[in-house]
Amino acid sequence: MPYGGLVSRPLLFLDVDGPLDPYAAKPERRPEGWTTIRVPAHSRRPLRVWLNPVHGPALLGLGHDLCRATTWTADANRWIGPVVGLPELPYVDFGTALFAERPDGVHRKTEVIVAHAAGRPFAWVDDEQGPADTVYVGERHPGPALLHHADPRRGLREADFAVLREFAAGPAA
Repeated sequence: MPYGGLVSRPLLFLDVDGPLDPYAAKPERRPEGWTTIRVPAHSRRPLRVWLNPVHGPALLGLGHDLCRATTWTADANRWIGPVVGLPELPYVDFGTALFAERPDGVHRKTEVIVAHAAGRPFAWVDDEQGPADTVYVGERHPGPALLHHADPRRGLREADFAVLREFAAGPAA
């Protein structure tokens, strides 16, 4: 599907914690439709993760090329993808960027995501971007970009999918 006359579909950079796992919801209030998995964690008890099995098919139907943008890296393909109905996806390798502090207020993922997009239109769904990231992307990314905040108490909802579908349809939508 073209994006505003361009040949390729936009990328969709997707975080796990927040958009797919509403980790900030009250611990006793798993959102309706989500299921619980326990993921082994190094040197502590298993991590509780809430996932919604309808998210995978909904994400695949948006008109984007999906790419994980999460600290889960390849583990998301093992633990998250099968539960939400996503195939193995490429992921952004953030390298040491996740450990670096940025005095300009730009999120540690932002610079790497912009480089990974390499000028392609992209949407980035996360619960941690802010105004400094929007400015950074606007100044350094030549193509269309959407930084979409997901509420970490609720995870992705239909309104979020509608925004992403509209972005994938391009400027003429």
